[in-house]
Amino acid sequence: MRPVRCLLLSIALVGCCYSAAVAQDLSGAGDHPLVGRYAGSQISFHEVRAYDEVALPNQIVPAGEDRNPDAWTLQLAGTVTSIRYDGPEGRSGLEVMRNYQEALEGGGFETLLFCVREECTERGGISSFWDSARGIIGMPTTWDRSIYLLAQKNGVFASLLSVETGSGAAVVPHVALTLVETDEMEKDQITLVEVSAMEQAFAADGRIAIYGIYFDFDSDDLQPESDAQLAELARLLEENPDLRVVIVGHTDSFGSFDYNLSLSQRRAQAVADALVSDYGIAADRLTPAGAGMVAPASTNRTEEGRALNRRVEIVEFFSE
Repeated sequence: MRPVRCLLLSIALVGCCYSAAVAQDLSGAGDHPLVGRYAGSQISFHEVRAYDEVALPNQIVPAGEDRNPDAWTLQLAGTVTSIRYDGPEGRSGLEVMRNYQEALEGGGFETLLFCVREECTERGGISSFWDSARGIIGMPTTWDRSIYLLAQKNGVFASLLSVETGSGAAVVPHVALTLVETDEMEKDQITLVEVSAMEQAFAADGRIAIYGIYFDFDSDDLQPESDAQLAELARLLEENPDLRVVIVGHTDSFGSFDYNLSLSQRRAQAVADALVSDYGIAADRLTPAGAGMVAPASTNRTEEGRALNRRVEIVEFFSE
């Protein structure tokens, strides 16, 4: 492998490529200590989300599967850091990415996937691969010049996508770094909504938002941590035999409108099915509905807001 041309941190804990030229960085932005940067590049996007869910490519796209990312992505959840680096001019994306790969491996990371341009797919679909590999980071749409690296160390996943703009001596590499630290979400931060609170909410507002019902990432499969809240909802219905409810699934704004609408409907249906099969609630008392992203509880511009938007609401189905 060719020698690393960027400056490596002398205390080689896990650092990658470091540069003192940070004058043009986005205000308040900085490198992640597990990765660092290629010398001479600057940060144009930086965001840290305390908890989020992402799907990153972990294999090349099989022929005909470009519209089925579940077949070639790894679903991850945890603290997510997203950084875009631009430059330096005159360095190719391949040179930059090989530097990152060598430095990460030197810091104990294992390379899970490294692919260059058309090597990232068996036949076509490079635009779909590029779209997944960039995470939430806006990138130039020169997806046919994509180079991708996914590396892992002790539950930390570093995904880097490089594309180029310009050509010859004026070529400029752009790198999207998505780093996921897969710690468990602190699920005890949301208090169980008890029967009395639901009854009060129905009397005052006709509905209540529930955050103690959890699903697998990008799925309508209920997690075991949901059992306590489902049991409390079942108790509400048992103690109020005339009560009928609408179970409404809500999502944040990540993903397409139609996909989120479908996902929210399937998740609402999963809650209704669990109440029927596990707790004996009559199906005709439950109406599942999906709202997708159309009724946010907060802004989708922050992780805190998006977390509030990912919810199940229970609406009283009241009629005289």
